[in-house]
Amino acid sequence: MTSEQVERLFYENGYMKTPSNLPEFTFYWRKENQGITVIFVIDYRQEIYISVDQYAHMKEKIIEFFHAKGEREIHMLSLILSSDTEKAKKLCVNDSFCWMVDMNVGRLLIFENQVDDFYGFRKILENLMTQMSFATDDEGLSSKEERLSGRDVRSAEKWSRERIAGLPWVNICLVAVNVFVFLICTFTGELLYNKGAFGVQEIMVDRSYYRMITSMFLHSDVDHLVSNMIVLYYVGEIVERKVGHIPYVIIYFLSGTAGNIFSMGYELWSGDYYSSIGASGAVFGAEGALLLLIILHHGKMEHVTVSRLAFAIAFSLYCGFTGSYVNNAAHIGGVLMGFAATAVIVMLCARVRMGKDRDINEN
Repeated sequence: MTSEQVERLFYENGYMKTPSNLPEFTFYWRKENQGITVIFVIDYRQEIYISVDQYAHMKEKIIEFFHAKGEREIHMLSLILSSDTEKAKKLCVNDSFCWMVDMNVGRLLIFENQVDDFYGFRKILENLMTQMSFATDDEGLSSKEERLSGRDVRSAEKWSRERIAGLPWVNICLVAVNVFVFLICTFTGELLYNKGAFGVQEIMVDRSYYRMITSMFLHSDVDHLVSNMIVLYYVGEIVERKVGHIPYVIIYFLSGTAGNIFSMGYELWSGDYYSSIGASGAVFGAEGALLLLIILHHGKMEHVTVSRLAFAIAFSLYCGFTGSYVNNAAHIGGVLMGFAATAVIVMLCARVRMGKDRDINEN
């Protein structure tokens, strides 16, 4: 990928170029309805070295550049072109708005903690690399595979494994299990509902604690199932990509359990006892998790803003309070637990990364 090809790609998609004093660093920008989108291109193929602090400083300077022009909402993505992905990875891996292009094999590298798309630019970039030839010799080789060295092939295989691992498998499985259980319920009548629904009497008297989990996979009808699964599918996918598979499982089940505990507390306080089912507590937990992640990403992530998500959560709670047969306590408990659990997970991950960075510096 040459600088001319990169420049032409941006111009064709309506971006303006602002060069820096160094040819290795260029940023392109485009006016959107909600501010400015910026793509900061770093040509890391040159014999240069950039520290994490220098990289962060350059991004801050770009933001200051647009602030000086009166722009307040700036969404920036870094695009690092490199033949040494390990070197570039040190800059990019902890930045959610950073992608790498492995110039050895012509691959776009996006890690699971990074944004999956940026205003449709991912598809544009991947189409360009698909059309390009990465031939660097004069032997007339026709296929890309024939031109790759053994190291390049291993890099491509590693990239493929990372992309597969980055898919939201947990969320897909959770949606599938909910649908599968509902299908079983259509054939077994009230059997699973009687055995798995959540109720204070069953918990306090019979000590059927498993109902806190089983009730999360039962739904009263098709509308109940579809409404929960649509939200879970879209919100859960984003959360899982950002926090990882295991942390997402933890958030899901903690939120669902917290929702049932809040429900039990409300029933004991009000004296109004009833059986409840549904994944709403866990779904609201995913929304609470996403709310925290958006706040940490300065108010916008995956085309979702804090205000829009907060409105969606508030509207859902309002509909619950004004509707009938809706377990609002479970919704509140779920969203609070999702927010809190994600905060703890993010803090622990940050400490782990700091420890690893400290070990690297000491070595």
